[in-house]
Amino acid sequence: MDLLLVRHAAPVRIGPGESGGAPVDPELTADGLDQATRLGAWLAGEPVHHVVSSPLRRAVETAQPVASAHGLSVEIVDGLQEWDAQADHYIPMEELRESKDDRWQAMVEGRWEDYGGENPNRFRERIVPKIDGIIDAHPGETVVVVCHGGVINVYLAALLGLAHHLWFDPGYTSISRVRAARNGARSLASLNETAHLYATREAMP
Repeated sequence: MDLLLVRHAAPVRIGPGESGGAPVDPELTADGLDQATRLGAWLAGEPVHHVVSSPLRRAVETAQPVASAHGLSVEIVDGLQEWDAQADHYIPMEELRESKDDRWQAMVEGRWEDYGGENPNRFRERIVPKIDGIIDAHPGETVVVVCHGGVINVYLAALLGLAHHLWFDPGYTSISRVRAARNGARSLASLNETAHLYATREAMP
């Protein structure tokens, strides 16, 4: 089967203190909705059989255009949430990196719990069997899983035998493809595809 791991589109920024301490679940920005639309148009030409999403709003909103293009519904799978799903803020990674915020350094160093995140090893232990279960449930099919940058990082790190949990920067609506054989073999077919954000620019209003 072919597994397409897709990072969600760009979500609304929610700063520390803006949620009153409650976990945040931001929706997509206007740019994010456009990215999701372009993703759906791009994947409309592929034989997608099933669309899965993390329960978080930014993932569900990204998955919907893909599902609609194929006349499918989005299956919400609990357990695909990002490592910081319980945090009271959402700041885009690119902003943290550019501002040299300690939150970025904590992510790189695996100090996720310092800012309300999940322990990195427990996170990987949660994600890998969850995605493997999706693969096992859909032999011979093409399945799109819309989730999060950390989810994609740790699953592919496990696939490639990498020790680092966060080892590459998935773009918004990027596609990383895994090919899974019935005998259990897994291979990485592509990483961080974002051509749809540019190839569809002239074709869509």
